[in-house]
Amino acid sequence: MLFKKRNTKCGILRQEDEGKKIVLNGWVASRRDLGGLIFIDLRDRWGLVQIVIEPENRPDLAEKAKDIRDEFVLWAEGTVRSRSNPNTKIPTGLIEVVVEDFDIINKSELPPFPVDDNIETGEETKLRYRYLDLRRPVMQNYFAIRNKTYQVCHRYFEKNDFIEVETPVLMKSTPEGARDFLVPSRISKGKFYALPQSPQIFKQILMLSGFERYMQIVKCFRDEDLRSDRQPEFTQIDVEMSFIDRDDILNLIEGLIIELWKEVLDYDVAAPFMRMSYDEAMNRFGSDKPDLRFGMEISDITDAVRSTEFKVFNDTIGEGGIIAAINVKGGSEMSRKNIDELTEFAKKYGAKGLAWMKFANGEVNSPIAKFLDEAVISQLKSQLNAQDGDLILISSDKKRRAQTILGALRLECAKRLGIMDAVKDKFSFHWVIDFPLFEYDEDNERWVAMHHPFTSPMDEDIALLDTDPGSVRAKAYDLVVNGAELGGGSIRIFNSDLQQKMFNKLGLGDKEIEDKFGFFIKALKYGTPPHGGIALGLDRIVMTLAGTDNIRDVIAFPKTTSGLSLMDGSPSFVVEEQLKELGLKLLSEK
Repeated sequence: MLFKKRNTKCGILRQEDEGKKIVLNGWVASRRDLGGLIFIDLRDRWGLVQIVIEPENRPDLAEKAKDIRDEFVLWAEGTVRSRSNPNTKIPTGLIEVVVEDFDIINKSELPPFPVDDNIETGEETKLRYRYLDLRRPVMQNYFAIRNKTYQVCHRYFEKNDFIEVETPVLMKSTPEGARDFLVPSRISKGKFYALPQSPQIFKQILMLSGFERYMQIVKCFRDEDLRSDRQPEFTQIDVEMSFIDRDDILNLIEGLIIELWKEVLDYDVAAPFMRMSYDEAMNRFGSDKPDLRFGMEISDITDAVRSTEFKVFNDTIGEGGIIAAINVKGGSEMSRKNIDELTEFAKKYGAKGLAWMKFANGEVNSPIAKFLDEAVISQLKSQLNAQDGDLILISSDKKRRAQTILGALRLECAKRLGIMDAVKDKFSFHWVIDFPLFEYDEDNERWVAMHHPFTSPMDEDIALLDTDPGSVRAKAYDLVVNGAELGGGSIRIFNSDLQQKMFNKLGLGDKEIEDKFGFFIKALKYGTPPHGGIALGLDRIVMTLAGTDNIRDVIAFPKTTSGLSLMDGSPSFVVEEQLKELGLKLLSEK
């Protein structure tokens, strides 16, 4: 149908526009008929404005307006005037538009939920009707932030002499870590492509191809068990550089973060960012992505309790474990029920139990107090800076497990005591560096790469690859903000012999290496420069900038935690003919 096209936008009208004759296009957010006047809130991507129909002056328009319902699409022509009853809660609240003509462009069925920010509709319903959910102003704002993030990134890397290159979406399957999404080939029956978990190999090949500085905002895919902050397809800011060292990459990314936070939030981020080794992060905070906005650091109290008669502590120490604790300031207000809940929470991270001590009114309340004499308690109070009102939580286990348990409890207690709410508007950026190159997979009894198999070991640790692989440190680094990893990278292996050796240490035989990575090993032999890079999670960056804790909020058409797209019903079955073309047959379920 014919309609009058807008000459301005709903959300940008202000008091200085009074007297202007304008045309608007948009959706009906609400309609109120007060008899003498009909008010319609008209919404577009830029915001909302009140338009007014006066039945006394235009009975024809009032009659036509009787059909208007929420989410109808309209065009409206009229004149801007000051409101007699200003609404200071919205940017356009000082003016309104007196309608001189309008028409319905398209009608809408009754929406399954109001298109409003303050709704309590379940997430499944919102995802099923995602096109309606995305009309909500808060969602429109999230994607405005996402768009701005894109633009800042492109400008930043362009001015730093990077070239954008698109890497393949259909590639060779090289499973090492998460599972690949496989794509069957119709032409080469029985063979498969894989969707990229990252452009890792291709961006390294671009370095040996002489591009020297590459970036790409790229889709990646991982067929792994999902969590609330993960999706099977995600977007990352992918970066690689030649002839550089770690400092070059860290400084470059700090500059990007400073620019992003300033452009999007007008927030000044201070640089340089703190750098913390993996061991320090685990020893102090029980996490390789610690939240540094508050204290509650872990303290190793093994020596302080070594002489006690508490069997649990003695057994742990005898087996080479540690006794560690955190001081939850003000935590003595927690009830026994609360502490039991924390104990169950700790068990999710491998704890067998949880020891605790409360300090209140000059006394100690603890199930293990009878095993601790005055000298031990005094030493613990001093080491943990414990005072009246505090709660001490104690973990007794293998070193890393005890630290991980307390790291999780540290965050949980901060949430329960309102500490997280108090620091929600702060941003604390830092780097975690010097990760182990390997971690041991006890189930499969082999070493696996902590990051990925292309990460270079520290030069001084290369000799340990044969004798003590667990002690080899990686030239790897993660960027962390407020307890969340925003991205990670490393200096890469650029020597073919060392890369072959790395694959061997991961349990890959020569034939398997040739089948999966032979083309890459061969490429490394043709004058590969030293290089390194990083991948930043764009979805997580936008989530942090937008202030939401749900990654699905900032992805236009996300999947559920079970990998379903409720709007279009994927994944779905395909017809038999499609399978025949691909040379595939489904196994019947038993």
